Formats: sequence, C-alpha cells, structure tokens
Amino acid sequence: MNEFNYGSDFLSIGLALDLAKGRIKGVISDETKEKIAFSRKAVEEIVSSKNTVYGINTGFGPLCTTIISPEDTARLQYNLLISHSVGVGNFIEDELAKLMMIIKVHALSKGYSGIQLSTVERIIWLIENDIIPKVPCQGSVGASGDLAPLAHLFLPLIGLGKVSYKGEAADTSTVLKMLNVQPILLGAKEGLALINGTQFMAAHGIKIVERLANCLDSADIIGAMSLEALLGSVKPFEAILHEIRPFHGNIHVAERLRSLLKDSEILHSHIGCSRVQDPYSLRCMPQVHGASRNAWLHLKEMIQIEINSVTDNPIIVDSDHTYSGGNFHGQPIALPLDYAAMAASEIGNISDRRSYLLLEGKEGLPLLLMKNTGLNSGFMIPQYTSAALVSENKTLCFPASVDSIPTSLGQEDHVSMGSISGRKTLQVVENLEKILAIELLSASQAFDYRRPLHSGILLEACHIYVRQFIHHAEEDRVFGEDIQTCINLISSKKLVSVLNETAINNNIKTSQYDEVYGIY
Repeated sequence: MNEFNYGSDFLSIGLALDLAKGRIKGVISDETKEKIAFSRKAVEEIVSSKNTVYGINTGFGPLCTTIISPEDTARLQYNLLISHSVGVGNFIEDELAKLMMIIKVHALSKGYSGIQLSTVERIIWLIENDIIPKVPCQGSVGASGDLAPLAHLFLPLIGLGKVSYKGEAADTSTVLKMLNVQPILLGAKEGLALINGTQFMAAHGIKIVERLANCLDSADIIGAMSLEALLGSVKPFEAILHEIRPFHGNIHVAERLRSLLKDSEILHSHIGCSRVQDPYSLRCMPQVHGASRNAWLHLKEMIQIEINSVTDNPIIVDSDHTYSGGNFHGQPIALPLDYAAMAASEIGNISDRRSYLLLEGKEGLPLLLMKNTGLNSGFMIPQYTSAALVSENKTLCFPASVDSIPTSLGQEDHVSMGSISGRKTLQVVENLEKILAIELLSASQAFDYRRPLHSGILLEACHIYVRQFIHHAEEDRVFGEDIQTCINLISSKKLVSVLNETAINNNIKTSQYDEVYGIY
C-alpha cells in the first residue's frame, strides 16, 4: 500500500506508524470529501435554523444551556481552543503528536463531525510537512476526550502555540509566516470536533502495542539464551502440554521456544542428566510470556477499534439527527492500557529472575559469570539495576482507570484517567527494554561458556549479532555502556530482525500465530 484513504480504509497499528514515519501517504478520496461536506452542511443548516444543538450554538460542559448567537459561533470555537490549552509537563515526543493528528484526521473523515474539509486538509498539510505541534503530557482526565492535549495539538491551526519544525521548537506564528501560510478561521462546531476525542490515549496505545510486541519477541529470544546457558530442558515447551491448556499466547510462545532451540547441541549435551525440573522462570516461560501475549492481543484489538472510530461529540448524522453521547469517554481503552502495564511488568519480573539465576555459579557457569571474581565483581551489579527497574515498574502498575475525580462542575462526574494509564504503561515498557537488555548482556556472557557446543541456527545468529557490538568480559569494565548497547539492540528491533531474517533465510516458521501477534 502506497496510499491510505482517510475515513474509509481500515487503520491498523502498523499503518498508523507507517503514516507517521512517512512510509505511506494519507489521502482523502472524493467519496470521503462528499461525506465531510454533507456533515458540514448539516451544521450550517442547524446554525441558520437556530435549533438548539449542544456544541454548535450552545456553550460547553456545564454551560450547555447557554445559547450562542450565530455571529458569535466562530469566536466560541476560537475561545474553546485557547481556554482548553492548559496542559503542563514535558512535551510528548513528536511521533506521538503526529500519531494524534493522523488518528484525528481519520476520525474526522468518517463524516460525522461537521468539520470543514479545509480544516482537515490543513491538518494533513501539517502532517506532510512535519510541522508537529508541541503537546504537554499532563492535563487530560480521559473523558470529554483528551481535551487539554488536543487543544494544544490544534492551536497551530489558528496560528498559536509551538511546533517542532526541522528539528527545532518554534512559535507557530513564526513558522507560518516563514512559509507564507495564514491561520485558519474555525466555524461552528469545529473547535469541539477537534478537542473532543481519545487521540492522546490512543496514540500512546499505538506506541505501547508496537514496543511491547518487540519486547515480547525479544523476551522469547533472550529467555531461550538463558535457558541454554543454564542447561535447561525443552520438555516444558512440548506441544501436548499446551494443547490441553490452549491459550493462544502460551501455544505461540512454546512453539517459538521450540523453534529457537531446534537442533541445539547444547540441549543434546545434557539429555539424561539428573536434574528433574527447571526453576519456574525457565520452565514457565510459555505460561508467563504467553499470558502477557494475551494481554497484548487484547490491547491491540481495543486500540484498533478505537483508532477506526468516531470519538467526538455531538455526532452529526444530518441536520435533523444529532446525538450528544459519550464516545469521547476513554474507559474502553483505559482498562486494557492498565492491563498491558501489568503484562509488561511481569515480563520484566521473570526476566530479572533469569538474570539472577545466571549469577549463581551453577551448571558449570562461573560465579557471577566471571572466572576471576573477588578482584572483579563480574556481572553482579547489572542485576541490581534490573531489580530497581522491576520494582519501579511494580509501583507504576497501580491502575489509573480505577480512579475518577469529577470535573466540569459535576457535569463530567465520572472520568477514565486513561491518559495516565497510557503514559504510565509506556514508561513500564521503556523500563522493560532496559531489564531485557541486562538479561541479554548476562545471557550472552553465559552462552560463551557453553563453547565449543552450539545452539540452534536462530539463537546462534542472535548471539553472533550481539557479539558484533559487545565482547566477552573476563575483567570488570564500564558495564553501563554495554547495557546501553543492549538497550539499543532491543529498542531498535534489530535483535528481532536478525531472528526473523535468519528464519526466513532458513525457511523456518517460528509459530503458527506469527501474524496474529503482528501489528498489521
């Protein structure tokens, strides 16, 4: 796909990211333009008829009974944007802000929002020219939509706020003047259509789905490396065990682990050994990694419904049929976002346990993964960092969505706090990348001690790739630099890419559910 049709094509997680990265172009078809124009005409008819419709010729929230004259409707929309731009805190990353615009354009193009086509086209112009609004991260309670973040997102339409342009933050007015472009004039209902919606939460959801998917794939690889280094058994991953408890995530992980360990000399070297069972962090990877896979899949499904939905208010069907409801309420995705935070945290928790096992000096491995300890601390201290990150993630797992504080003089008396769910969960995933990096560093070191034996094709390719950047250590060094290198290998998706490319080149299918757990 080279083009994506806003308002009509299905927007997957992967396509949203492709649009944000400029890999494909977003367009509006003639049919969609007609739907937008029809909805806009309905708004204009309502204004001229003087029928009272919330958000078109009334105030907002508790001011919904205050009637606004036709001549004041434009000023009302302008005031709406500036009065709701009350966000605080650090600015979100440009990619998140760009995703917010992409999701909003898709929703507005469904033809239920009463927006002007020229307004939608101006947002697309901002996207295509990488003029990205600066959006503070705090201020949304996740109902009535993400009001404050969306107000900041669209201040540049009226010439206000700040934007990122060519890698630099600048006043919108300066950039527009430089490009000889005038701010737009919002009409009736437009300001409300722009700031009502769940695009802040949903954009965070997209990034969480993307990054957590990569972490889950990485965890299987790194966990398998740890298992090999600790002379663990492949028997807990046999298909029959998981067919009689058929959670898709468990089956998927077990199948991936069998593929990773296939034809391993290391595995065959200890067949018939006296050890009866492995610790849970090795033996139960299908159950633990699989449970997190199931949570991830639930989040993916909910986010993809959300980013293909209309979440502003009121909804315009025609001039005689408008509906003031609650599609802006973030609860449908706030709960899955909190669930995903726990899923990500648990992957970090079990990863840290494997890092600890590698240090114990068992199964022929040297204590602390280094032969000359005493003078050297070996790999003891990286696990401290891992433990700290695991603990931090546990504190971040309190579900924001169980809280609600009334706003808008009680009119908005139950809110989702989903924006906080999204921000916290993204932080948990960022921490998880670091935890997995520490296990990768330790597992790669331990893997070396199994030479001259080799693992299967897939794990060998991953280990060789790591060793291109990080050398085996037999004396202490600045391990923080090695950890950062491992973080980069994971967060850049390069480790997973090496696995996938090796699998393709060797005609190996890692799991029957590979497509289910993808982002397209």
